[in-house]
Amino acid sequence: MFSRILVEKSVKESPIVHGILERFKHVPYQEIENIDDIFGRVKKPYLQKRDNLQLFLGKKKGQLVKLAPDAYGLAGEPHYYFIHAYNCIYECEYCYLQGYFHSPDIVLFLNHEDIGREIKETIAKHDQTVWFHAGEFSDSLALTHLTQELPFYFDLFKNLPKAKLELRTKSANTKELLKLTPQKNIITSFSLSPEKRIKKTDLKTPSLKHRLKAMAELQKVGFPLGIHLDPIIHEDQFEKSYQELFEEMAEYLDLENIEYLSMGVVRFTGSVFHQVKKNYPQSELLAAEFHSSFDGKVRYPKPFRYWILGKIKELALQAGLREESLYLCME
Repeated sequence: MFSRILVEKSVKESPIVHGILERFKHVPYQEIENIDDIFGRVKKPYLQKRDNLQLFLGKKKGQLVKLAPDAYGLAGEPHYYFIHAYNCIYECEYCYLQGYFHSPDIVLFLNHEDIGREIKETIAKHDQTVWFHAGEFSDSLALTHLTQELPFYFDLFKNLPKAKLELRTKSANTKELLKLTPQKNIITSFSLSPEKRIKKTDLKTPSLKHRLKAMAELQKVGFPLGIHLDPIIHEDQFEKSYQELFEEMAEYLDLENIEYLSMGVVRFTGSVFHQVKKNYPQSELLAAEFHSSFDGKVRYPKPFRYWILGKIKELALQAGLREESLYLCME
């Protein structure tokens, strides 16, 4: 998976680092002073991740918990995300990370105690439930067998009844999660799309069936689940594809007890849209009619977006999801 592993001296004695180096003992290893001195200093093509992906291990400096954008989660409560990693092992054609960092290399931050401290400080500023999201710059589950971080966050949030944690993922890597006791205030949310769409644009990700099986196993033993239908991409037989998706979801899951389902239509910042055109010039994503929207993002025209979202909501309600559990993402 990795062509080289670079480890900050500050974490070289960490048991997690020792475990990762043992697992990848055939991979060249280098000690460094600071990740920021190397990562992204020289622009590295996004698609270089296919054959030359480096792994950085170290500590995140600066602000660790940040306020999430408007319409990021359920309305009415403050939402934050925390930074525990950069970049993803998957390769989705629409992924905004291809226009965000100057490098696709994976960075895993190991100073979770510092993140936990900042989470507590953030909670202290509010007198209502506060949400924290993992997976803004990475996938929350894909590498948890390496990072071993989940027990820390489960212990942390077990003692934070005023807070909720969301683990956002496209992975079916639930092995480490299943070792833990489910908690009501920790929700694992899976991004889903019709299987044909996953094969076309969600490159290297687990199939829909594998994700649904993982979700069913988690739900069976009591883990709260969320679903993100995001990004929704319009195509021929769009309604039929999503009708089939909801039918498959209903085969595996108790949809009435899903914590929430978010709906978001495909969108790009200008820089990401440029990278998509550069990296995937044959992608059918580029055949759509896009406009610059209210927030500067490139999207379908508003009437078309709301027609799409209306259809998805209709299908969700028919499938048994509770209306109060549905929300629009980034609209």
